[in-house]
Amino acid sequence: MEVGETEETCSRISDLLSRVGDKWTILVIRALEPAPMRFNALKRDIGDISQKMLAATLRNLERDGFVSRTVTPVTPPMVEYALTDLGRDLLCPVGALASWTVENAEKIDAARRAYDSRDGAAAAA
Repeated sequence: MEVGETEETCSRISDLLSRVGDKWTILVIRALEPAPMRFNALKRDIGDISQKMLAATLRNLERDGFVSRTVTPVTPPMVEYALTDLGRDLLCPVGALASWTVENAEKIDAARRAYDSRDGAAAAA
């Protein structure tokens, strides 16, 4: 692999991790896992998310191909959001990362405490 290809690959990975790692994406994907949902049902399920942020998150997920938006022409129009096949595929690595996090949370907490106590001792000296 050439240097330019490596940089492009790293950039693509970084972009995707930024999308998946934002505050709301995983919550939206998790909420849509069982079945398609309408906007207000999603907002209720997720809880502490503004209408503007939910709309922006759904737009970004639709743009990236993880979520589909279906408008049913009734009065008023009914809009439903669902995971695409790509969005469902994303559940696997996200679930694996979540499981890894739960399994290693105590080790991570212990490492942080050790680091913080060492850092605090160095600052006091």
